[in-house]
Amino acid sequence: MVFSHSCANTTQAPSGGLKDTIPPVISKISPLPGTVMVPVHDTKIVFSFNEYIQVKNPKNIYLSPPQKKAPKYKISGKSLVVYFEDDLEPNTTYTLDLTDAIADNNEGNMYPGYTYVFSTGEKISDRYITGTVQDCNTLMPVKGATVMLYKDHADSALFLHRPTASAKTDEWGFFCIRNVEDTLFRLYAMMDDANDNIFDQNADKIAFIDSLVRPKNVVNDTIFELMKFDMKDTVNCMLRHSEYELNLFRDKSTKQFLKNKERVDERSAYITFQAENAQIDSLWIKGLSSKRIITQFNIYRDSLEIWVNDSRPIPDTLHLFTKYWKSDSVGVLRPHTEEARLVNPNKKSLSKSSRRDIKHEDTICVVKLEVKPETVEQYGFDMIFKYPPVYEAFDSLQFRIVNPRQRESFGKVTVTRDSLNLRHYIVKPVDKLLHGYEYYLKVPHRKFEDINGFWNDSTEVKVSLPNDEKLSTLNLEITGVENRYIVELLGEKRDKVIRSFVVDNDQTVTFPYLSSGKYTIRITEDRNKNGLVDSGSLLDHRQPEKVKFYKIKDNYQIQIMERAEITQSINITELFEN
Repeated sequence: MVFSHSCANTTQAPSGGLKDTIPPVISKISPLPGTVMVPVHDTKIVFSFNEYIQVKNPKNIYLSPPQKKAPKYKISGKSLVVYFEDDLEPNTTYTLDLTDAIADNNEGNMYPGYTYVFSTGEKISDRYITGTVQDCNTLMPVKGATVMLYKDHADSALFLHRPTASAKTDEWGFFCIRNVEDTLFRLYAMMDDANDNIFDQNADKIAFIDSLVRPKNVVNDTIFELMKFDMKDTVNCMLRHSEYELNLFRDKSTKQFLKNKERVDERSAYITFQAENAQIDSLWIKGLSSKRIITQFNIYRDSLEIWVNDSRPIPDTLHLFTKYWKSDSVGVLRPHTEEARLVNPNKKSLSKSSRRDIKHEDTICVVKLEVKPETVEQYGFDMIFKYPPVYEAFDSLQFRIVNPRQRESFGKVTVTRDSLNLRHYIVKPVDKLLHGYEYYLKVPHRKFEDINGFWNDSTEVKVSLPNDEKLSTLNLEITGVENRYIVELLGEKRDKVIRSFVVDNDQTVTFPYLSSGKYTIRITEDRNKNGLVDSGSLLDHRQPEKVKFYKIKDNYQIQIMERAEITQSINITELFEN
C-alpha cells in the first residue's frame, strides 16, 4: 500500500461537489388539480416540493379571475401554502399560475411554472384562448401585460370591475387564458401599473379586439400552447399558435379640465389640459391688453404656451383667466372660466449682487442655428428663437458657399416657419448642395428683436455633406400606394427614427450616409393625413394607426455593409394585406 503524506487541502473549505442547477419539482398538491366544489371561504392550496423553496416574485402568483386583493402565501417546510383574503365566487372555475414565482432556496433555480385549476362549482370550464400583445409603434412583444376576458360587453366594464378571466404575457408577449366558458367575451390587454386589474385611463396602456371573441379550443394536457417553456427556447416559443394580436397604445383621456399651469420666467408660462383638443373661448391676463399676449398650442391641443409681448416690467404674479369647455361630473363639456395665479420663479430684485449673476444671453435675443450634415439636404437648417420674435429680417440672412478651391460665393435660401412652433424656422438652400463644398449660414447682428425688447448677436454655423467613403445608401422603391403613409428608417432596436418621409404616391425614397449596421423600416398608414403616428381610442373604438415593418425572408432587420448602395422594392398594398 502507498500512502500520500498530503491527503487534504487545508487552505480552503471543501467545494461541496457540483453546483445545483436543477429547479425544484412539485411532489404533491392538495387539493388535487381539477377538484370541484372547492369551498369559497378559507380556501388554502398546498404545493409540496422536493426541496426547500423561496418566493422570488410574489406578483407572479396570479389568480384568474382576479380578486380585489392578490393571493397571499406562506412557506411551511418544503411547501408553499396559498390562501385568499376574500371569498371565492361560487360556481366559478379558477386558475392559479406560478410561472416565474418560485425558486429553490439555495441556488435560486427558477421553477419553470405550473397552472393549477379548480372550481367552486360542479364542473371545470374547458376552453382556452391564445394571442400576442405588442407595442403599437414598435411591434415588439410586451412582457407582463394583463390580458382580460369580459362577459360584460359594455365599454364601462373595463373601468368598473375585474375581468371574468385573465392571464399575464411572457417575454414573447404570448398569453394563454385557459379553462374559460364557451361563450362570447370582450378581449382586452393592458399594462396594469397599479396591479389592481382595473383600467386607469390616465396611467395604463390598453389594447382591444374590435369584435367579440368566443374560445373554441378545448383544454388538453397535450396542447402545445398550454405547456411551460424556457423563454430562451426560441424554437418552441415561436411555434406556439397565436389566435389574436393586440396592439398596446396610450389611450387619450376624454375628461377635460385644466390640469397644470406654470410660470416659466418673467414673460412666459404654459397651461396643460387633461384631454386633447381643448376648446378655449377666450384667455386674458388681468391688467394687460389682449394684444400683448402671444399663445401657441402644441399639435395635440392639450398644452398652450403663453408669452407676454411687453418690454416693460411684468408683475411678479400674473392672474391668468381662461374660459374653456370643461367636463362636468357626468362628462359633458360646459363653458367654464378658471383663474390661475402664475408666480415668477425668478422674482428677486436687481441688487448689485444679483446684477453680477446676469449672463450675456439674458440681455439679448437668443437665436440658435442647428444643422446635421446627414440631413441638411432634406431638412435644411433649424433657426430657433428662445422667445417669439416680434421683428424679423430674414432677408438679411447670409448663405455663403466655399468651393474646394476656396473660392467664395453667396447662395439663396428659403425660410419657412414651423406650423407647430412660432419660435422655429426652417432655412433651406435653393440650389443643390455639392460634395466637397463648405456652406455657412450667418445671422447678422441686430436683425431680430424678441418680446423682451432685446436684439440678437451675430451667429454662424458651418456644414458640409459627409465625405466618408465607408458610408452607404439605401433606396426604397415604393409601389402600390393607395393612401398616405409615413416611411421611417429606424435603428436596430426600433427606438430612434433616423429619417422619415411622407409618401402619397409611388416613388423612390433615399436614405443616404448610413454607417454599417442593422436597420429597420417602419411604415405607418396615416389615415387622417396629419403626418403623425396617431394612437387609438378605447371609447371611440378606434385602433391605433396601422404599423408594418418591412422584412426580408422573415427578418425585420436590414444589414447595411460599408460602401454599399442597396435598393429594396416595397409594395405597400401587399405589405398591409399580410
